[in-house]
Amino acid sequence: MHPVNETLDQTTLIAALLQPDRYPHPVAAVEHLQTHISHVLLAGDYAYKIKKPLNLGFLDFTSLTRRKYYCEQELCLNDRLAPDVYLDCVPIGGSADRPILGVAAGEAIEYAVRMRRFAQDALLDRQLAAGRLENRHMDALARRLAVFHRAIATADPAAPFGDPQQIQQPMLDNFTQTRPLLDDPADLDALDAVERWTLDAGERLRPRLAERKAGGWIRECHGDLHLGNMILTDTDQIAIFDCIEFNDNFRWIDVSNDLAFLTMDLRFRGAGHFAQRLLNSYLEFSGDFAGVALLNYYQVYRAMVRAKINAIQSSQDGGPGAARDRCRAYLQLALALAREPAPFLLITHGVSGSGKSRRTGQLLEALPGAIRVRSDVERKRLFDLGPLDDSRSMLGQGLYTTEASARTYQRLYELADRLLAAGHPVLVDATFLKRAHRQPFRALATRHGVPFLLLHCAADPATLRQRVAARRARGDDAAEADVEVLERQLRHVEPPGPDESPLASHGDGDLERLRAAVLASVPA
Repeated sequence: MHPVNETLDQTTLIAALLQPDRYPHPVAAVEHLQTHISHVLLAGDYAYKIKKPLNLGFLDFTSLTRRKYYCEQELCLNDRLAPDVYLDCVPIGGSADRPILGVAAGEAIEYAVRMRRFAQDALLDRQLAAGRLENRHMDALARRLAVFHRAIATADPAAPFGDPQQIQQPMLDNFTQTRPLLDDPADLDALDAVERWTLDAGERLRPRLAERKAGGWIRECHGDLHLGNMILTDTDQIAIFDCIEFNDNFRWIDVSNDLAFLTMDLRFRGAGHFAQRLLNSYLEFSGDFAGVALLNYYQVYRAMVRAKINAIQSSQDGGPGAARDRCRAYLQLALALAREPAPFLLITHGVSGSGKSRRTGQLLEALPGAIRVRSDVERKRLFDLGPLDDSRSMLGQGLYTTEASARTYQRLYELADRLLAAGHPVLVDATFLKRAHRQPFRALATRHGVPFLLLHCAADPATLRQRVAARRARGDDAAEADVEVLERQLRHVEPPGPDESPLASHGDGDLERLRAAVLASVPA
């Protein structure tokens, strides 16, 4: 059992560890970074993370025993998403002014998590700022998170994790802990407005929160998913590190809460299009459309977490500065996220290769809050297949029987209904070749009292054949239609009538006109 060790002068210890000769491996110079709860020393090929002896209410690192325990927890939990980054827990012996690292240190006065050092420019927030992140990175990240969330442990239903009150308490704690750190009346007004919204939303969403817990969506998540906790590796892969180890309540959460931190962070950094792409790609791989109803609730919460952290940093820095400016920016983002976009329902019409998925993919990135549902993905999900799995179904067989198509359209309808009820704009990407397929969706929009749009996509037959053949050869899309399927579609397609008021797509250069037309249909 370690002593409380309250007398350790950590300032002296950090100053001593800035000396390169304190390390048992080659070090030319030591770089010191800080978060609000940790010191990080970059020394040679390694990084050493030392927890500050703080009690902030939501964490308690005040004793050496606690700091050692949470160092070990950090190693274990981060092995799930960053096994090549985290190495071991290193004891620090000697004295604060003459520390010794490693097993030969004798009685420990402190502990550090040792990690493999990476270039700070590899952090995804810096990669984004440098313009190096691409759509493929968002798609790969979304897929990895969907797989991670599916595989991690599910909370015991008897545990309090996921109870509506337990979820809301840390949200309310954010306001309690942040308010004393603010003095600008405008910031305090914003804080009060977000608090009122959070209380109202928590009451409104209480049945959904209970459904999520009963459905097994409360899991042992990462808890701190933002770009500053991710790196782009030398092999162009994304490693996710620094998960929450210090508070079980922050880690045993709804997977949609976990995802919301990342989508919020992308929006904060001016990359709303990436947030939209990542969210929709995640939904394709996870199928967790029910979690969308809680997304804004959790995004507002995550913006407030960052506002609180920056308020704490501002108080530690001794006054106004960059941290206070970031706190104010997060408060404003929380207010913006509380104003949910007006919903609408857009469906597509067009044969395979006509550009439906491309156009809806562009639109969803340009329309905040829009959720896309793809027939090619949902058809496979009905048969327990992933988006990129090859069903090897022949025309009129397997996934492509009349019965399977009917089930697919029913699935699309049910998802659109659920998403509209949650207040989200919805894009349904399917061929909708028959008026009989389109009409129920028009009626659905009427029932929800939202605008309905029919996006008509077309191309000449030669172009269609070329696109379909090329896509099938690549095998990198959920769509499985080949030229034989296309030819059948061309024989049986029912073009939209004038009474259906189709909105025609004329190619990639037409995106802004389509976006403007969609927005014009939505009441201000």
